[in-house]
Amino acid sequence: MSNAWIFLVTAGLFEIGWPVGLKMAQTPGKTGPGILIAVGCMALSGWLLWLAQRQIPMGTAYAVWTGIGAVGTFITGVLLYGDPAGLGRTLGVVLIIGGVAVLKLAH
Repeated sequence: MSNAWIFLVTAGLFEIGWPVGLKMAQTPGKTGPGILIAVGCMALSGWLLWLAQRQIPMGTAYAVWTGIGAVGTFITGVLLYGDPAGLGRTLGVVLIIGGVAVLKLAH
């Protein structure tokens, strides 16, 4: 895997951190740390996406980045926050994963 793809996958993982930070910020006494986590993750994610886009086409990079963020946030919500994981929601996530895989293979 090239450096650009490592940057992109890492950017996608940091993309998970900002909605988690915002969720954490809703907990009394954790507003400040949650916002700091969210803003830090946003900044790192954006910077890594910028690095990845030097070699990966913008549309591919953005779709993969948001896909990793969406799937990771979905899984985090289910495992840590009790979000529902019904058949339709899970199928949607599986379709996102398939789309990301196709974009990587087609690159």
